[in-house]
Amino acid sequence: MSLSSVVLTLFLYIGYRFEYLTELSAFDNIVGFMPLFLLTGISSFTVALIWKRYENRQTSTIVLSILTVMWTALLIPAVSGNWYPFAKVSEPQSSNLDLSLFEPFREDTLSVTLQNVSLTLTEDLPLLDGATSLYPVYASAVKALYDENAYTQDTAVCSNTAVAYDRLIHGDCDIIFVAGASKKQMQAALKAGRNLHFTPIGKEAFVFLVGKDNPIDNLTYQQIKNIFSGKTAYWHTLGVNNSGKIIAFTRPEGSGSQTALQQIMKDVPIQKPQPLPDEYLIGNGSMMEQVSVNLNGTQPAIGYSYRFFATKMHPNPDAKLLKIDGIYPSYEAISNDIYPFTYNFYAVTNGEPNGNEKILIDWILSPEGQTLIEKTGYIPLN
Repeated sequence: MSLSSVVLTLFLYIGYRFEYLTELSAFDNIVGFMPLFLLTGISSFTVALIWKRYENRQTSTIVLSILTVMWTALLIPAVSGNWYPFAKVSEPQSSNLDLSLFEPFREDTLSVTLQNVSLTLTEDLPLLDGATSLYPVYASAVKALYDENAYTQDTAVCSNTAVAYDRLIHGDCDIIFVAGASKKQMQAALKAGRNLHFTPIGKEAFVFLVGKDNPIDNLTYQQIKNIFSGKTAYWHTLGVNNSGKIIAFTRPEGSGSQTALQQIMKDVPIQKPQPLPDEYLIGNGSMMEQVSVNLNGTQPAIGYSYRFFATKMHPNPDAKLLKIDGIYPSYEAISNDIYPFTYNFYAVTNGEPNGNEKILIDWILSPEGQTLIEKTGYIPLN
């Protein structure tokens, strides 16, 4: 195989793997199209340089070499859409949800109560942490199982997904309740010599949201990937006229919802947040509020969350959940794994759970524990 054929094969491979060639009809903006434009140029310049070498042609070799190197360097920001290093973009913050409402032994706690529980832990209580959206689950488990006299507020805290993984890896807690780990979190665990053990304990749906007045009710899986990779930047490409540019909010690296989005996108790069058309859209930085923002008479934003957080913990009455490939994230669709973005959530330990860690996790997997999962508002394992 000639060098030119290798270059063209590599071009086709990258183009198809990152869906630049298969989704040509989805491109509606220069920034989204730029990676394909640069890839085409790099391939053309490289083939031209190879041809000049074999034909012993000297003219323009320097110019072609400079263009090849320059366009290759530009490809790095182009793939992630990071063309605005000095622009002010939204910095998503945690919601203003008061988690103390779910504290296990608070008099008016929102944590679930189970009657006639068969187990009580009175000593060596496992230290718990986890994702914000899963705090009601493990707070309810603490209320059901832990001896109130042995419990302190440090026994079960809620940092957030990123901090919880960090605390578990450094041995500052025993069990964390989270979605799956990101690649960076797994690498950090390996670097620290930790072998994270994931025990599925329930099901949840990853959902996409828009403002309730947005005409869109359904998106395909491919359309989701096109939006968050930057290929599709305008609502009219999706059939919604007079709604302007799509504002696609994202979450920080390492958060549970961002990890889920990365899993959905697979090898397709996620575009960096673009500058907002108006600074007021930054708001308090909570995606649940941002997703329903109004701009020039439309609701142009799209965001994502987990179903329980979006509908139970921190609902926004001005937002709605989207169907994906025509399937709404209902209890039945999640329970039967019909909804496309259905995932397990986990109790994660350093190595195989043992002692009271194992006793706690085994109880959560028991009929009593799965009843607690369901009463909390999540979907039990089948």
